[in-house]
Formats: sequence, structure tokens, C-alpha cells
Amino acid sequence: MSRIIIIGGSGHVGSYLVPRLVELGHEVVNVSRGAAKPYRPHYAWSLIENVKLDRKAEEKVGEFGKKIAALNPDIVVDMISFDLAGTQQIVEALRGKVEHYLFASSIWVYGRHVAVPSAEIDPATPIDSYGKGKAESEAWLMREARLNGFPATCFRPGHIVGEGWVPTSPMGNSNPEVYSLIARGDELILPNLGHETLHHVHADDVAQWIIRAIENRSASVGEIFNTVSEQAITLRGYAEAVYRWFGKEPRISFKPFETWLEGVDSEFRENSRGHVVRSSSHSIEKSRQRLGYEPRYSSLQAIHESVRALIADGKVTDPDARA
Repeated sequence: MSRIIIIGGSGHVGSYLVPRLVELGHEVVNVSRGAAKPYRPHYAWSLIENVKLDRKAEEKVGEFGKKIAALNPDIVVDMISFDLAGTQQIVEALRGKVEHYLFASSIWVYGRHVAVPSAEIDPATPIDSYGKGKAESEAWLMREARLNGFPATCFRPGHIVGEGWVPTSPMGNSNPEVYSLIARGDELILPNLGHETLHHVHADDVAQWIIRAIENRSASVGEIFNTVSEQAITLRGYAEAVYRWFGKEPRISFKPFETWLEGVDSEFRENSRGHVVRSSSHSIEKSRQRLGYEPRYSSLQAIHESVRALIADGKVTDPDARA
């Protein structure tokens, strides 16, 4: 079994990945700032090593990569590298010392699509700094893998869903009030005709994907993979499904995009813009063929689980308690 370092292991994906790895017999080290608790309790958290490191602070003084290397990992899963400089620092420290480095990228390396579902061979077209940082790291890592033999794999999660946080809603944002509005049977206004798409993935399916990439190292090193559910969902279809979960008939109207955006709460406006403009829809065929990846959850199944948890936590109000 391997000694696996997860950088950012207390987050959404780590909350599922750490228990899976422990149950497989791996030695797991979670590196984090120590500020967050896992989203789900599990006995595995008492069996791992926790290392407290502030990545930003350590990177500024050039020490982060060295401190990760000093933990003597066989495998590193890096969930929280957001720019090329940070990625380069850790890779240089790990070069020649690790069997596998898995880099969490994002479907936001894709901007506007020519054809859907998009595949990994489609060019990265990021439209914001977050996507550009991920795309630059991907491109550099693939060059290092193919020319210099660094054992890197990149994976692109979609809109991550799971117990403990708010899934991206039919409004393209993480405002839990959207679900409460639907639960009351109130009218929901969507952009255009509601045909834009979102592509979710359950955090446990991302964890499953990571393990498959580790277990199929020869097929994953030097490659990039989309890591999403089987199918994207339209805003309209998503909204209609949520109304029915609450036993309500859908009440949906539409406005032109810019007019609609003006009516979105200012706190969530840019989040909505980003999701609607990208209209994410991605293929998992490469992951299926090369790694045997099969998502356990459809997008709607994953979202439904999350919404039920939000109701139980009092973050979404269901007046009929039927969802």
C-alpha cells in the first residue's frame, strides 16, 4: 500500500476520499490549514496523520513544496493549487521522489464551447483568472510528464455536490433560498429559454475517480480527464425536477439574459453569470475507457441528496416537509 498525501484533504472531495483510501489500506496524510473540519464524520479520520500548513504563506517563502516532499509521499493528490507558480514549486520539490502527482483542475478551463459534450481534446478556452490558472498548470504538467517523465495526471471536476454544502442551483449560483422558493411553489425566473446547462458531480464520484486513476497509473499519467456525472442538465429541466421533489407544479418564466441577471441577488450575480455563460457539458468517455470510471450518481441524484441534507440542517425551508 502507498503513503498518500492529500493537500486540502478536509474539503468536499477529501471528506469522501480519505475514508475510501483508509479502507483500502493506504497510509494517508491530510495537509491543510487546520481551519476546516471534514464534511462527513468517519472513523478513518482518527487513523490518519494531519499536518497543518498554510500553503500561501509557505509558498511565499519558497518552502511549501519542500515541506510536502519532506513528508515522504509515494503519491500526492493536490486539491488546492490555483496558479502555475504554485504548481511549479511543488513539482520541482517532488521531482524524482514520487510515483504519482494528481492535480485537481476544473471544468472551468473550458469557456464557450463549439460542440457538446466537450472532450479533453478540445482546446482550453478559459474566460477568467481561475480557469486560466488551472489551464496554465495543466499545460505545463503535461509537458513535464511527456518530455521529462514527471508522473502527473490532471482531472477536471464539475460542479461538486455532496452533503454539507449548497449545490449550484437552477439559477447558476449557490444561494440556498432558490430551493426554498421552489419548495413554496413560488415562481422562478430563468435566463433565455432555460436551455443552458450545468454539469455536476458528486464528491464521492470524484473520490472514486481519483482511486481509479491511482490504481490505473499507466493509463492516467500524462493525461487529462473530465470528472463529472454521466450527463449535464438544463436549467429548465433541473428546476422542473426540483419543483416535483417538493410536490409542486413548476412555475417558471423567462427573461433575456442581461435583464435576468439584473434581478439576481448582487451577492450571487457573478457566480450566476459564470455558470450560465459557460453552459457546461462534458464527456466522460475517456475516463470510462481508460480507467473504468462509472459515476454512482446522476446529477439530479447527487443534488437531491444535498438538498435533503440542507433541509435537515435548516438551510432550506420545506413548508410541506415532502422532499
